[in-house]
Amino acid sequence: MRTIDKLFKSQLVAYRANIENHFGADVFGYYGDISSSYLPWFRQRLELIECSQNQRKSRLILLVNTAGGEAEAVEKMVEMIRHFYPEVFIFVPNVAMSAGTIFCMSGDKIFMDYSSSLGPIDPQVQSKDGKWVPALGYLDKFEELLNKSANGTITAVEFQIAQNQDMAELRRYEQAKDLSVTLLKQWLVKYKFKSWQTHRNNLLLKNKQVTNKEKEDRAEQIAKTLGDNKQWHSHGRRIGIKTLREKLRLEIEDYSNDLILRKMVNDYHDLITDYMTRQNFSIMIDVTNDT
Repeated sequence: MRTIDKLFKSQLVAYRANIENHFGADVFGYYGDISSSYLPWFRQRLELIECSQNQRKSRLILLVNTAGGEAEAVEKMVEMIRHFYPEVFIFVPNVAMSAGTIFCMSGDKIFMDYSSSLGPIDPQVQSKDGKWVPALGYLDKFEELLNKSANGTITAVEFQIAQNQDMAELRRYEQAKDLSVTLLKQWLVKYKFKSWQTHRNNLLLKNKQVTNKEKEDRAEQIAKTLGDNKQWHSHGRRIGIKTLREKLRLEIEDYSNDLILRKMVNDYHDLITDYMTRQNFSIMIDVTNDT
């Protein structure tokens, strides 16, 4: 191992230990796109945590930094994590976009600071030419062409574009969208909202018990807003903690003013991202017990 790699590994272990000790938890850092092709490696890294004399903790600190990817892969990753951990705290030191946002909704708590961002839940699907494309953009444009056709304003060029669309491909985009919404709703109710027992902000319902139906309705509202491509205008729109709290009324743990915790998280995050840039790595998965 080269000297630079040894120094990186040594420092990473130290920075990771700071977070582990602070929360009494195991740490799992996921840096890169989310793809089904990474699932075997994901499983191997997750299992590495228990390959030592130290007992696996009941809480996992999951640090996510991703531009997004496949919702199907997220579903399997969450299933694997929850096989081992009843409690998961998810940190977003920088960004968790698209499928990364869905990933975050599987946490019991979501931690962000003033510089962190989530994104619209616009799933990315692989087109026939192998490129990753945001599904909602295609669906929105096709809907626009259908509306123009219905009211007689469609042009000959637009009509030709509509005719050339692959219906099976569009259906796959619709399914990706539906899956994203379904997972977000399911995980919010099951994990994020599990400790939400009484109403706190609604003056008419304040201190009254929250029903499961109310949790489901709230989750559906959040999913609908995050999946509204017309509202966010861009697949790459970065949604900060203020908007998430005020517009979506999503409870986020803000560690902006916790200087000790923010330094621990940023030390860990900056070291990994700097190393990945220097090594030209596209993905890195770091876990407790990786020494």
